[in-house]
Amino acid sequence: MKYIGLIDCNNFFVSCERVINPALEGRPVVVASNNDGCAVSMSREAKAIGISRSQPLFKIRDQLRKHNVITISGHHKLYGNLSARVMSTIESVVQDIEIYSIDEAFIHFPDRDAETIERLGREIVTRVRRHVGIPTSLGIASTKTLAKVAADKAKKDKSLRGVCILNGEHSRLEALANIPVGKIWGIGRKFVKRLERSGITMASQLAALSQTEIEMLLNVPGQRTWHELNGIPCIDHNPESSTKKQICTTRTFAPSVTDLPTLEQAITRFMTIASRKLRRQHSAAKGVSVFLQTNSYLDENNQYSNSAYHRLEEPTDDQLTLVTHCLALLRKIYSKGLPYRRAGVYITETIPITHIQPSLFSSIDDRKKRKRLNTALDDLNEDATPIHHAVSIPTPTRHQTTS
Repeated sequence: MKYIGLIDCNNFFVSCERVINPALEGRPVVVASNNDGCAVSMSREAKAIGISRSQPLFKIRDQLRKHNVITISGHHKLYGNLSARVMSTIESVVQDIEIYSIDEAFIHFPDRDAETIERLGREIVTRVRRHVGIPTSLGIASTKTLAKVAADKAKKDKSLRGVCILNGEHSRLEALANIPVGKIWGIGRKFVKRLERSGITMASQLAALSQTEIEMLLNVPGQRTWHELNGIPCIDHNPESSTKKQICTTRTFAPSVTDLPTLEQAITRFMTIASRKLRRQHSAAKGVSVFLQTNSYLDENNQYSNSAYHRLEEPTDDQLTLVTHCLALLRKIYSKGLPYRRAGVYITETIPITHIQPSLFSSIDDRKKRKRLNTALDDLNEDATPIHHAVSIPTPTRHQTTS
């Protein structure tokens, strides 16, 4: 059976804050939105005293004070940086990943037996915690929807040690019996009410419906969810199929690369590919990230892995702007003389191009000129066969683009 995983960083923003300040470990912590208006991430301890996401802080000020809850303003540059490190660490174990959000990614495992897949999953969770400091939960199943269910179980059940694999009918039914229909990925509020009026409150009840019953209750996307709950994959692994929140381009070099000019050429090419994807989906980037990594199988004392993140003042799809920022980040994390095995770029927090609010210092004429330039560059790169012939770097053993 082909397995897919969903890895979720536990209380991600709080976990990031604990990476740079270990004194926060074990204490109730709330990370607030940019304007400190609402709670956006809570530690397990904060959730235990009743604090939930999106609660306005002014309404729970007394509760925060009573329980000595530490409130922190969000540091999105830090979160983007650590997210890139998490994703690159995952790819050091299993290369085929599909980034879903800043703290989640689907993992497409190789075709192996359940025991081998679970061992790979535990290696991923262990390596992310050891190399980045972020605790994660990993759900593994035959479909994306079931992987989401398994990840939720892995997060709640301490005995699973962060990894839950649904590798049989019994484990699938047991997991679905404990999930309310409102918590199923792909089932919106409108359909939750409809299902509840029909007496269907748990995922196991939804999965047990017949084809005829499900067609009467749910639309086509809902029917796909029903198939997925029954172990039939219906959500394709297709990076071009819809608008992506994040886009990345990474490569493994053979032989390893040591000099900065060659890495600069590679990073320029990676961002050329990623920014073209961005423009194809008519989106703009709020931030970019670059990472470098030596061979993870070397002696631990000789390993090096680093990344850097830049949040843009104005979201953009402009290739030259994005490349310029990525090259600056590369020079910031580059350490001379090391044999780099992997490198990559991430475009984070994409928004529709129509939602950009221009800054006071950008003119309409400049934006029109850049748009024409990007169109010309895209046309040139489309004609390049393949695009990497434009620069001379060591032949990559793999070209993985995930979005």
